[in-house]
Amino acid sequence: MSTPEPFGTRLRRAMDARGPLCVGIDPHASLLTAWGLADDVNGLERFTRTVVEALADRVAVLKPQSAFFERFGSRGLAVLEQAVAEARAAGALVLMDAKRGDIGSTMGAYAEAFLDRRSPLFSDAVTVSPYLGFGSLRPALDQAVLSGCGVFVLALTSNPEGAEVQRATASGGGSLAQLMLDHMADENAGADPMGPVGAVVGATLGAAGVDLDINGPLLAPGIGAQGATPADLPGVFGGAVRNVVPSVSRGVLRHGPDRAALRRAAERFAEEIRAAVGEA
Repeated sequence: MSTPEPFGTRLRRAMDARGPLCVGIDPHASLLTAWGLADDVNGLERFTRTVVEALADRVAVLKPQSAFFERFGSRGLAVLEQAVAEARAAGALVLMDAKRGDIGSTMGAYAEAFLDRRSPLFSDAVTVSPYLGFGSLRPALDQAVLSGCGVFVLALTSNPEGAEVQRATASGGGSLAQLMLDHMADENAGADPMGPVGAVVGATLGAAGVDLDINGPLLAPGIGAQGATPADLPGVFGGAVRNVVPSVSRGVLRHGPDRAALRRAAERFAEEIRAAVGEA
């Protein structure tokens, strides 16, 4: 069996070719209604297929939020499986936004679900939570390297409640978020152009106050509906801004169900992000 191409290499190539933009696929009830769709599996399927057909051949990353599919049970997961396969076939990298976190064999099962090439939900990367201890992520980290995939670890999230955990002082001093980032940097040491372990850092935070030079990608939710703009990125991420993958969901999705409008919205964000990052 040939060694898979590393995730960091694949992601850098996609970002350089298509622009550093991640578009979320978040089919929550209010968006389905806004699109004139029923809040059922048929509406879910039409919504998801429209987004994939409109964007998978042109954006670097598509990020389905698994919860919005799971709420419909096995039929919703079938829609998700199809979306993942079709998006990857069209050239987009798929980041499964599952935010899984557990220990031992359970974490290993999550890794198999999303990062094992034999799984129907196999994705290019998955989001995980490290707050059972960074070491609890080892099954996912190892599986990601084996499969040429990525793992995006929650570090400083955009929700205000996150600060009570993420900004807490770790046992060795400094914030818990910085401790997690240090672990990520260790995992990525020596990788070129960047390692497989990314951090999730909200674009709404202002100056992050942590060292984000982890030699890995930085997923930045919060652009658009949450209030951040591409122009905010250099102030948050500083010298690491070239590795930022800004994530937009409602800012693009609200322009559906018209496929051309979805494409135009994604292109506008990609252009604004390129300009902001280029000026950093």
